[in-house]
Amino acid sequence: MEKTYVIKGQPESKWVVVDANGQKLGRLVTTIASILLGKNKPDFTPGVAMGDFVIVINAKGIQVNPTRVKEKVYYRHSNYPGGLKEVSYSHQLEKHPERIIKFAVKGMLPHNKYGNKLMKRLRVYAGAEHPHKGQQPAEIK
Repeated sequence: MEKTYVIKGQPESKWVVVDANGQKLGRLVTTIASILLGKNKPDFTPGVAMGDFVIVINAKGIQVNPTRVKEKVYYRHSNYPGGLKEVSYSHQLEKHPERIIKFAVKGMLPHNKYGNKLMKRLRVYAGAEHPHKGQQPAEIK
């Protein structure tokens, strides 16, 4: 019978920077979700927010399959009759490229309070500049 490992004390969280320029969306988001969950650490414990803070830069340069660019649509609803809104992938990339990565990461995390807590550790920026230089983030390739 295997025993469940439970971390004692406060888990350490570091800051990491991921450059999204020229990377595939799915592969990048899988890596980000794994880092947020803490699965890259040897003392990983499910249900404990022990992952790192992730800063994603150059969200404008994300790569996606050309057919997906034409067909992908993001939906939201205002909870009023006739309140369904839709935004195409190309329009979203043009106006708010950081939302593309945030929506994709949110889909890979648990859909509960734990997932919401992990989403607060994600920072996404369209350009190469970010205001988190004081945290001395490590670069991940």
